[in-house]
Amino acid sequence: MKLTAQAAGTFAIAPTPFHDDGRIDEASIDRLTDFYTEVGCNGVTVLGILGEAPKLDAAEAEQVALRFVRRAKKLQVIVGVSAPGFASMRALARASMDAGAAGVMIAPPPHLRTDDQIVTYFKQAQEAIGDDIPWVLQDYPLTLTVVFTPAVIRRIVMDSPSCVMLKHEDWPGLEKISTLRNFQKDGSLRPLSILVGNGGLFLDFEMERGADGAMTGYAFPELLIDVVNLSKAGKRDAAHDLFDAHLPLIRYEQQPGVGLTVRKYVLQKRGIISSSAQRKPGAVITPQARAEVDYLLSRVARVDRRAHLQPQSSAAG
Repeated sequence: MKLTAQAAGTFAIAPTPFHDDGRIDEASIDRLTDFYTEVGCNGVTVLGILGEAPKLDAAEAEQVALRFVRRAKKLQVIVGVSAPGFASMRALARASMDAGAAGVMIAPPPHLRTDDQIVTYFKQAQEAIGDDIPWVLQDYPLTLTVVFTPAVIRRIVMDSPSCVMLKHEDWPGLEKISTLRNFQKDGSLRPLSILVGNGGLFLDFEMERGADGAMTGYAFPELLIDVVNLSKAGKRDAAHDLFDAHLPLIRYEQQPGVGLTVRKYVLQKRGIISSSAQRKPGAVITPQARAEVDYLLSRVARVDRRAHLQPQSSAAG
């Protein structure tokens, strides 16, 4: 089923599993996809920034995307197709959709600076992949260095009918969510799904500002699902209490460079992927960092038993 502006819930951002020698680990892709399905995710996004997409060649990117898509029978799969050129973007987008993906995600190249440049780029990107493919606009200025004002997002969405979702990762970005929702109230912005990222760092208040859910890659997607659902049910204190228990680990996972290794390390401890390795060049988790993560897990486990992981499992793989 194709992605629509009514999409909501939790879409896990999937890391790309590798063997220690850098080869793609397809068995871990299968386990990861099954895990996201079993815990109740609504979808999964692959080949995002933390999916190490720039470290894959075109054939490998298609291999990873199609493996996730074909395994994820009950999940909507969004494939990151950002590329320096539109030909590569189109090829991966068409292959992914032909295999059964729900939509694609496009991030801006870093050279865009003016509002007109930004709007023109995304209009051309939509033309390149085809108007029949629903797509997600990724707004992540901290990493991508391209700043979208709410008015520019409105222009992009209104100029591009197949843009159905915003992946909101501005920071601070609470006021941006409120502004966009107010645009919808005054009729100047059509329906648009807003899912939030940044490791879930502001998920508690982003939900209250009008987000439809989360699209990020914290190593406990169950926490994201619970906070989204509790917030939607109006159980504010329960949502914040659970979120607060996980916040130190969420914060630790937000470190540039090493954060992905931390996430992969926890997923490895959970028995979901075989190795915490990133494809080179990439950070390596040190023994001291592993000990700190283990300590944080023990603290989270006082409130959330899902974080109670056996220490000896850290040596697996």
